[in-house]
Amino acid sequence: MKTLILTQLLLLLIPFAVSGQGSVIFIHPDGTGLGHWTAARLVAGGPDGDLNWDRLERLAAYRPHQRGWLSTFSHSGATVHAYGKKVKPDSYGMDGTVPLESVSGKPHSLMIEAMQGGIRCGVVNSGHIAEPGTGVFLASSPMRRDKTGITKKIVMSGADVIFSGGENFMLPEGVEGVHAGSGVRTDGLNLIDWARDAGYAVIFTREELLALSADTPKVLGVFAAVDTYNIDSEEALAEAGLPTYNEEAPTFAEMTAKALEILANGPEKRFFLVAEEEGTDNFSNKANARGMLDAALRADEGIGEALSFMDAHPERKILTLVGADSDAGHPAIWAPRELEPGATLPEQTRTGAVLDGQEGMGSTAFLTKPDAMGIQHAFGIAWPYRSDMPSGCVTKAHGYHSEALGSGVDNTDLFRIMHDVLFD
Repeated sequence: MKTLILTQLLLLLIPFAVSGQGSVIFIHPDGTGLGHWTAARLVAGGPDGDLNWDRLERLAAYRPHQRGWLSTFSHSGATVHAYGKKVKPDSYGMDGTVPLESVSGKPHSLMIEAMQGGIRCGVVNSGHIAEPGTGVFLASSPMRRDKTGITKKIVMSGADVIFSGGENFMLPEGVEGVHAGSGVRTDGLNLIDWARDAGYAVIFTREELLALSADTPKVLGVFAAVDTYNIDSEEALAEAGLPTYNEEAPTFAEMTAKALEILANGPEKRFFLVAEEEGTDNFSNKANARGMLDAALRADEGIGEALSFMDAHPERKILTLVGADSDAGHPAIWAPRELEPGATLPEQTRTGAVLDGQEGMGSTAFLTKPDAMGIQHAFGIAWPYRSDMPSGCVTKAHGYHSEALGSGVDNTDLFRIMHDVLFD
């Protein structure tokens, strides 16, 4: 009887058992499903080429549903990753407006648990600082739209590395920032000054990022007034003369590479990085195929930086997880057999889905890189939705403990897998 009881107790502990302490790189290209990666592969390497994403060892079908809903929002999806529990759809580090306890029994997120355990932690986001894919790992709020309140919690969280946009949310009303725009805080608090007083190096430009020393103990990088990209349709951006991404801002890959360099330099040699390319979701929800492709390729470059870091440090126990909580817009490759390179696409498919070419609706078809036979193919990208959808979601894993991913994974499982790597 005693043996049976002991066995049952050990089985209860299995979800949090680990064969050794390691580090985690969680890359969250928000809103990316199989359609996003297929389109990115076509333009970057051709139908027979490979992305960095393709190099990741393991792939699992991902179940994104929340409690009481088949789909998810970005803030509730991120909350599940950070706490390991399904929550109400409108949740930012809480269960609706109720404080949330993680599956490991802590009254806070996995990243806060890691920080309290002496693990160096950081976040990277190509969007503003309060974007939930990274934000809920450091802050909770009953209202996602409370960007200034969330920003305060993130800056004051004690994280070692914070790279993002969102300068406007850090400055008092009327105070001009380094980037275009001015502060919107109504509490009079200047979080840039607070961070400097708290011992953070504060940087604003790509040049400052690239010059940053690996032994920088704590750093706040603020690279845009709001986002490092310009969210709108292809047609609206063209009319305004705006690129998809601000050229002066560092790329997602550059931020990710520098964050890894700094976090891995601590005395513990263990770290936890959550890095989000947010443009993949935002451009998809605008049905902007050009922006979506730019964002997906930037995310893939960030994956490449993670893989290069792992290759350079084979002695370290590092797990890289790559996955999104939804499939934004559910983009589909439109490639009828008769479509020729250089052709102008119709504005819609026969089913009425918006159809994008290189400059938006009614423009020239996209062109793949050559396939194994040297042939380039024309295609369009069809958008059946302009919201986060539950179809087409996948997660990939590489390196230490990647076998834990299995062939199918629930959104709650990502917490368990990362917790297993980080803790005894």
